[in-house]
Amino acid sequence: MDRSRAFYQALGYTVVGTVPDTPFGSLTMLQLPDDPFVTIELVHDPARLVTETGGLNHLAVKTDDLYATIATLAAHGIQADPARPTAGPDDPLVTMVRDPDGYLIELVQWPEGHADGLTADDFDSG
Repeated sequence: MDRSRAFYQALGYTVVGTVPDTPFGSLTMLQLPDDPFVTIELVHDPARLVTETGGLNHLAVKTDDLYATIATLAAHGIQADPARPTAGPDDPLVTMVRDPDGYLIELVQWPEGHADGLTADDFDSG
């Protein structure tokens, strides 16, 4: 749990609350500074170790400055791939990292003027 909490805090999340005893284990609620709601809930039960991360390809997390995020992660010993992403002027900057349990996290910086995530306008409706 400590490794996971430190990893997500390095991504910019803050702990907004915990629930120590549930049938699933202890819960830690995480939120990005500009989000109105908790967006990640870390669930920890020391009796149930993570042995496989199959079934989930990856999570995507928006960042306003991908290069600064990569530098912050590197300072915490977390390597991004690629370490220096490039993109066209209308394309998002994207890199990938793995959390301590092996889950793949996509970090994305949307281009200037783009919404803060995918919208219907991003898909060809023809």
